[in-house]
Amino acid sequence: MAQSKEEFLEQFGGDYGYPDAPRGIDELRAADFKRLEGMVYLDHAGATLYSEAQMADVAKDLMSNVYGNPHSQSDSSMATSDLVTSMRHLVLKYFNASPRDYKCIFTSGATAALKLVGECFPWSGDSCYMYTMENHNSVLGIREYALSKGATVSAVDIEEVVDPSKNQGCDSLFKISKRSNQRRECNFSGHKFNLSLVKLIKEGKFIGTSQQQGRWMVLIDAAKGCTTEPPNLTVYPADFVVCSFYKIFGYPTGLGALIVKNEAAGLLNKTYFSGGTVAASIADIDYVQKRKSIENVLEDGTISFLSISSLRYGFKIIDMLTISAIARHTASLATYVRRKMMDLKHSNEKNVCIIYGQQASKVKDLKMGPTITFNLKREDCTWFGYREVEKLACLSGIHLRTGCFCNPGACAKYLGLSHSDLVSNFEAGHVCWDDNDIINGRPTGAVRISFGYMSTYEDAEEFLKFLQSSFVSKAVGLNNGYMVNMDTLHLVDDWSQQATSDIRLKSITIYPVKSCQGFSVQGWPLTTGGLKYDREWLLQGSGGEILTQKKVPELSSIRTLIDLELGKLFLESPKRKDKLQISVLENLTHISAEVDVYGQRYEVQTYGDKVNSWFSDAIGRPCTFMRCTSSKHRSCTINGRRDRLCRDTRSKLSFVNEGQLLLVSEESISDLNSRLSSGNVNGKQQMFVDAMRFRPNIVVSGSASYDEDNWKRLNIGKAYFTSMGGCNRCQMINLYQSSGQVIKSKEPLATLASYRRQKGKILFGILLNYEDSMYEEDDAVVERWIKVGQEVYPSTE
Repeated sequence: MAQSKEEFLEQFGGDYGYPDAPRGIDELRAADFKRLEGMVYLDHAGATLYSEAQMADVAKDLMSNVYGNPHSQSDSSMATSDLVTSMRHLVLKYFNASPRDYKCIFTSGATAALKLVGECFPWSGDSCYMYTMENHNSVLGIREYALSKGATVSAVDIEEVVDPSKNQGCDSLFKISKRSNQRRECNFSGHKFNLSLVKLIKEGKFIGTSQQQGRWMVLIDAAKGCTTEPPNLTVYPADFVVCSFYKIFGYPTGLGALIVKNEAAGLLNKTYFSGGTVAASIADIDYVQKRKSIENVLEDGTISFLSISSLRYGFKIIDMLTISAIARHTASLATYVRRKMMDLKHSNEKNVCIIYGQQASKVKDLKMGPTITFNLKREDCTWFGYREVEKLACLSGIHLRTGCFCNPGACAKYLGLSHSDLVSNFEAGHVCWDDNDIINGRPTGAVRISFGYMSTYEDAEEFLKFLQSSFVSKAVGLNNGYMVNMDTLHLVDDWSQQATSDIRLKSITIYPVKSCQGFSVQGWPLTTGGLKYDREWLLQGSGGEILTQKKVPELSSIRTLIDLELGKLFLESPKRKDKLQISVLENLTHISAEVDVYGQRYEVQTYGDKVNSWFSDAIGRPCTFMRCTSSKHRSCTINGRRDRLCRDTRSKLSFVNEGQLLLVSEESISDLNSRLSSGNVNGKQQMFVDAMRFRPNIVVSGSASYDEDNWKRLNIGKAYFTSMGGCNRCQMINLYQSSGQVIKSKEPLATLASYRRQKGKILFGILLNYEDSMYEEDDAVVERWIKVGQEVYPSTE
């Protein structure tokens, strides 16, 4: 890496690292961002990070001074009022806006500032609200105010014309594509619009506005852009600018501003009045006189004066580094990474990265902003889903952002999604922040990284290494007959059912309550739902959510046991002195209901206050204990294609995620542990996982590692099972208990991701369904048992 950094500095050293500031980037990072050790934070467009020195200054200020409510005349109140006034001037200075021409209104954020403009602007049937396609939902939302008052709304695409000779004599250097008008009947790509648009629009020289009579006003959403290049309002005199301060220097959140030109402020008419906004009011007649100051009129109630007081310490950092140096520093990193990403090729010379926002031919030679939005392709030109990228990034300690970033116009534009595509995706179940990242073979969102003032070359290099190791195809090699490949698992086909088997059932584990501890048995009966009583109970949160270890790690401390002879479920918790006993033979329940568990509908019965109170104490939050009484049967034809993992069968499912049972093999566990051991270097403690980390129902021994991937069916004694394919693992397997504490690590999922990925899934173990229909004798279903030590006969046919 040292050699690469030298090359990087040769090219970008004049811009990277704040060479003219009192402290360089390495010293700044080491002193003020110690908490970033071991991680790479690349979501500064979402929220940048506060520095430790900044927070120390804030704490010292608050512990040394007394700030009172500014709506009074006491000394502490006057101190607050003076401070707020100075902070308004500081904000205006940041935007190079003269206090004679502009006012600063504090809001709860950029979105609140946009909403304020929308609700107070004097819309009419003669008004036109025009906005670019590449805009945040908070900007799009203003159109609802405009449309409700009969105004015209129009979305436009704007493309800057680089060569003036191609501009066909127009006054502007911009090409505009106007979308259809709407009436009531790029935080995405990082693309920055040329601020020359402000003057052109206000002078009526902008195509699309020159045909409209009346006065045009300009609103700039600078929430993201002002982090490195705040609009200079002396040069580009926009009427309204909105910002959020956590985007600029990390703290405080929940505080933003509306910068408004004086003549534009006079147009804003606020109906509601509140504490602090009136000079006088009478309670029992319609009489109110509002304050003269536009700040006082638009700022409802008591402003967040303690947060406002902290702004000076954020601006202190900006002033020390200078905004121009921050812009150059972040751009140098983004330009470097963007160029490296464009050079990434698979072994068949296909591009790995598809970057949005600019033509690839331009990117290599231009310095860009600090944001890169992209998607990744496999060597067969299919897409890696953005959620797959995000999950793998988390395992590598990389923080980034995925989805459409609340920018539907840019998302549709760059991904090539039509209106019908967007509607059909929604009807297929896709909503914001879900896992439906690929629909009909096309991405529904993208991946975004963004650099901040404290980002380093090492951050950039770690991200590039992550792309190289996780998504670029490599030459395929064999490991003990098992093909290791980054994109797909190789399933050996020259293996059929053995007449005799050396594979045996090593252990059986039952998990009566979803996400709680299981218990091991020597033998256990099977039912139409799989192992009797397995995952037949679960806990539901007060908000209706299903509680699992991923949400509530305390569930892992609850011990369970079922005594078949007594017909009782026994439960213990370290947080309860008494043990809980529940009959499994009688439904001693109070309410019957229907619940949705991961898309599957279940009929359930719930228990009384005594039982619910016991569990609430055990996990430290209110919850309801419920039992599955029946589930809707699901069906699917298993067509033998091994790249299609079918989950649905004609079998009853209890509260399982997919298949009825989970099987892992000791040999596969052993192979995983050897990889974990070889990956532990530099004196790190050796990692070891046992089979129980994966919460299997069945552990087998005697097969070759990963042979289970190829099994289609198997029988244990007289019980027959169908394989539903590999089990897609999640971060739950990274949780383990140590000294009574739940510990979360990146292993073993990170290692599994390096060699067990198939089309976005990290597979380990297989899911089985019990074929109960094969055992009907004299019209009665025979109860089968499986027992430890029984031979296991698998088949790949």
